[in-house]
Amino acid sequence: MDKACIITGFPSLRQPNTILVDHEGSYTLRCQNAMQVGDLRFTGKKGRKARGFVVKNLNKYIGKNYGTDFRYTRNAKSRIGRCSLKPDVAGDAVSNSRDQNDVSHNDIFSQADLQSETNGGSRRSLKENSVLETEGMVFGLGEPDSWDSMEIGCPVVRRYLSDNEERWYMWYYGRKRGSQDSVGLALSSNGIHWLRGSGSIETDDDVGIVMECTNDWWAFDTEIIRPSDVLVMSSPKVRVSSGVYWLYYSGCNSDEINIPPMLLRNPGRIGGSGLESTVLRSLPGLAMSSDGRNWARIEGDHHSGALLDTGAEGEWDSLSVAAPQVVLHSLDDLRMYYHSFDVKSGCFSVGVARSRDGIRWVKLGKILEGGLPGSFDELGITSRHVISNQKGNGYLMVYEGVAADGSRSIGLAQSHDGLKNWKRCQNKPVFGPSPILNAWDSRGVGSPCLVNTDDNEWRLYYQGLGVEGKTRIGLATCIDGSLKNFQRWHGFHV
Repeated sequence: MDKACIITGFPSLRQPNTILVDHEGSYTLRCQNAMQVGDLRFTGKKGRKARGFVVKNLNKYIGKNYGTDFRYTRNAKSRIGRCSLKPDVAGDAVSNSRDQNDVSHNDIFSQADLQSETNGGSRRSLKENSVLETEGMVFGLGEPDSWDSMEIGCPVVRRYLSDNEERWYMWYYGRKRGSQDSVGLALSSNGIHWLRGSGSIETDDDVGIVMECTNDWWAFDTEIIRPSDVLVMSSPKVRVSSGVYWLYYSGCNSDEINIPPMLLRNPGRIGGSGLESTVLRSLPGLAMSSDGRNWARIEGDHHSGALLDTGAEGEWDSLSVAAPQVVLHSLDDLRMYYHSFDVKSGCFSVGVARSRDGIRWVKLGKILEGGLPGSFDELGITSRHVISNQKGNGYLMVYEGVAADGSRSIGLAQSHDGLKNWKRCQNKPVFGPSPILNAWDSRGVGSPCLVNTDDNEWRLYYQGLGVEGKTRIGLATCIDGSLKNFQRWHGFHV
């Protein structure tokens, strides 16, 4: 049997899809990726001297051509590592080709990395060869140089049924290195395999960027825009005969706020690199469209065009009004749920505002805040998705909970009227980060979005953060209708 060595440490070759194989004294550096396909062959005598000769020459070759060194593991099992999506998990050809090139430089973890991941009390396993584990992922980063090649998240997924077809729309934010956020649209026929675009839309049935940051210097959304909710509604204030798409989103300009640094290490961060102590102030915005692609901003009462302003100094929402999600309770009663960081309590909290037309809003106050000491949401709640309870009266809320160490999980709460008396349904999360250290979502899960497919089956789309610091979009399912236990998606039911 051939002996193989996993080669890491040279990003231009996109490890770990590169291995060193012993074929009767001939050693091959086999590159299997979209950036480079081919073999670098080195020959020599068998044994340690031959392997040392190969390693030495590889160091010279890679150092000369790629400006770095590499590490390897002796006598690994003879199989080619992979980081592409499994056939039954892949989004589409574009997602697959990007994810093969999307592994960071941390495929082989040090003992210090492993120790830091187990200090919290939960044991995590590192799968063989440290290949990125993709269970549950349905949407990866875009192709190199595409608009969403660096970061994606905040999925807003909607399922539309007609007599002839089933259509799935996903609005999400993305960006490439050195650019601002944009909002994009992807389409699917089953909510698993998605068609995406590498740039701005060009036709009425195209996919790709549908909304970008504004160039108006006075606006609240000049730096960041991230979708929070999409509804199809009609309104007497909108002069159209049929329903239109309403996009509620978070926007940021250059105004900064201070938040404890550890709270920025999460999949739903707004601004910052995860190590900085400042983020950008977020305010809620609204845009409308007749087709879900071509959006027009609707200016709110705030001087920046936002729908709401932050609270006065000393109030719980004085720093931001983030991730607005809207529920249509009745024709003239809409509720907006949002979150902010409460400086006094030192945690994230959720508040609610009310409107008759979906444009002018009145705040009603804080409705849910941090959990008990030691709980998964001790430091509060950020992004959330509120739905009507189909198995009884009232409302349910799936939310992103923040633990004391800044890690993120998804919890569940309920209320009889959606306005007050919100209570947690259980003390543990309904869905958490993967226990596998090298999984794509091992460092946090958040930005939940629920879709009901059948009477009892729910899909949970979410944003995950991996150990290599990249965000992607995944799917978990609950087949008993309880919303209290979700499992990562791994294939269609037979």
